[in-house]
Amino acid sequence: MTVAGLRNVEVDYARGRALGPVDLAVGAGEIVALVGPSGCGKSTALRLLAGLEAPSRGEVVRTPGRGETAVVFQAPTLAPWLSARANAALPLELAGVPAAEARRRADQALARVGLSGAEAARPAQLSGGMAMRVSLARALTTDPKLLLLDEPFAALDEITRRALADDVLALWAATKPAIVFVTHNVEEAVYMAARVVVMSRGPGRVAGVFPVEGPLPRPPGFRTDARFRRTVEQVSAALAEGIAA
Repeated sequence: MTVAGLRNVEVDYARGRALGPVDLAVGAGEIVALVGPSGCGKSTALRLLAGLEAPSRGEVVRTPGRGETAVVFQAPTLAPWLSARANAALPLELAGVPAAEARRRADQALARVGLSGAEAARPAQLSGGMAMRVSLARALTTDPKLLLLDEPFAALDEITRRALADDVLALWAATKPAIVFVTHNVEEAVYMAARVVVMSRGPGRVAGVFPVEGPLPRPPGFRTDARFRRTVEQVSAALAEGIAA
């Protein structure tokens, strides 16, 4: 079952073609990573799937209903005057959920991302990794069917990136939303996704699609597995060809 997708989609801006034509289908519970050079339209594709932008041509498929799609951006985008609990509860309160119920579900989501005890903290009191966990918790409060991640770990150090990658996979295992994940990091893409889509330089097109063998979530030591290393090399080669094309 396709949860979201792009069908022969093209996006034009005043400066020219930014994306397409592109075809992409994301199945229920599937994790798909998009990789490609800067300016190839990865984030544009994500905005289309989120319903934040309309294509110039083609069709965007989105089957989740109202409130069933969540987006996590590169910056945590937290309200600095609100606590972690209030930030996480915000989507529910905006949807009309009673305040007490929204706070209860926010606390549950914060616990799922390892932030029990930090519910009252303001964003200025949080590390970069903790702030991103609050952003993830906010996305999870609505139990989304489609979770869209736009380079959420880009500003974090490698150790924190790896820890959050495992956290996202553990959260995915609990409720199995479809995930589309944009990243510049090939190893991160192969580690987190069941399928990696490589895009060419702008206007972005699909330059290659690579299934990733192995169980999800990833077992310890998966980064040294021959299947992982082989797919990283294949994706890297396709990425280099896409940039040169």
